[in-house]
Amino acid sequence: MGAKQYGIDPDRLAMYADEIKSVVDKGIEMAIVIGGGNIFRGLAGESNGMDRVQGDHMGMLATIINGLALQSALEDKGLDTRLQTAIKINEVAEPFIRRRAMRHLEKGRVVIFGGGTGNPYFTTDSAAVLRAIEIEADVILKGTRVDGIYTSDPEKDASATKFDSISFKDVLTKGLKVMDSTAFTLSQENELPIVVFDMNKPGNLLKVISGENIGTVVNL
Repeated sequence: MGAKQYGIDPDRLAMYADEIKSVVDKGIEMAIVIGGGNIFRGLAGESNGMDRVQGDHMGMLATIINGLALQSALEDKGLDTRLQTAIKINEVAEPFIRRRAMRHLEKGRVVIFGGGTGNPYFTTDSAAVLRAIEIEADVILKGTRVDGIYTSDPEKDASATKFDSISFKDVLTKGLKVMDSTAFTLSQENELPIVVFDMNKPGNLLKVISGENIGTVVNL
């Protein structure tokens, strides 16, 4: 959304494309899962009386819209991309096929995964972790609007302190909100580390990839 109340901010989209390009130019294989909350959230629909399954399907379609927008922004920067979706929508995107996605990555293409998992009741976090495991990714990079994991919500608690690193076990013990429980457990069981960082600060993505102490690392 950027500075908007809803929809897509082209300036924010262009900034994200620059961030991603800076990493891809280093020869890093990158796949992206993008949410759809700037357009529609299934849970919000349910709270307003909408059927949850119907609302979640609308949310999945919103992620595809965002995926198309990001694909366009990346291609404007000269990157080769592929959009794969969990919902068949062949006129605008490839269906998700694991081996094809991995081959695209090997060829230096940025792969965008849209449509979540294709199932209601699963979040974008769950889709991201699932796809990461399937394509044998090294790490999950969770870009947010805060610069890591804190003892409490830093936007509400001025005394909150940040963790540079923390174990999966301690996240659960302390009741910290990193991802929804399904996504987090899936990541833990597959020993897939998570880096939570501020995606809205220019240069941060490349710093994370370069091993700088940016954000919070969650591992075993």
